[in-house]
Amino acid sequence: MAIDSLPSEHTPALEFKGSTFSVPVLFLYSNDLAVIDQQLQQKIQLAPDFFKNSPIVFDVQEINKKELNIDVAELTGILYKSGMLPIGIRGGNKEQNNKALELLIPAYSLHHNILHEPKSAEPAKDAKAKVETEAKALPDKNAATLFINQPVRSGQRIYSHGDLIVTAQVSPGAEIMAEGNIHVYNTLKGRVSAGVLGNTDARIFCLNLEAELVSIAGHYKVNEDLDVAHYRKKPVQIYLQEHTLVIDII
Repeated sequence: MAIDSLPSEHTPALEFKGSTFSVPVLFLYSNDLAVIDQQLQQKIQLAPDFFKNSPIVFDVQEINKKELNIDVAELTGILYKSGMLPIGIRGGNKEQNNKALELLIPAYSLHHNILHEPKSAEPAKDAKAKVETEAKALPDKNAATLFINQPVRSGQRIYSHGDLIVTAQVSPGAEIMAEGNIHVYNTLKGRVSAGVLGNTDARIFCLNLEAELVSIAGHYKVNEDLDVAHYRKKPVQIYLQEHTLVIDII
């Protein structure tokens, strides 16, 4: 290492900062792991790029309300096998939380969103965990439109149960998804998926199309297939027609 690359006395080598991340939450209503696995694969096929290597919190409160038991270790194994990365359990009982902690998966309290560190981790103060977006097993037809008025930066992921409206730029490496329509009143450079739970009537609108990937109900095109030079700085709408993505200049 070169001497001039070493941190100086007044330059810290690291820093902790507060931040907010969008993390999908998987709500479970059955303890039948075979059925969960089957339906999970069906959902993933609709939007494989969103779920690949996606962090996910699984919520078991409805199962516990029904007094149903579930094997947390086997459940997390199914999630890993599906290409997702479980980073938390929510709504678990003491036994479920302890099992999750043994697997180095933090446990969240329903009432205060308190994050409990895995047993192998160093003791730390309780931290509040804020989950902005949740991926439900079924679409919510009455879900409100989600408005985003700040730039969606690289690495950020936004999910809306209804329509999604973004008034700022969607940067390369960012992902936005909605169960309904998506409107981007700015430049769209990241990944965008509308109708992610199979809504073939969903549409994508944007003012400047430079996307890495566009998808509606699992049908997608990548940047190389979009002819972005033709659509650059022109308002477009994207929709499905006979299982094919169509891009029209508005």
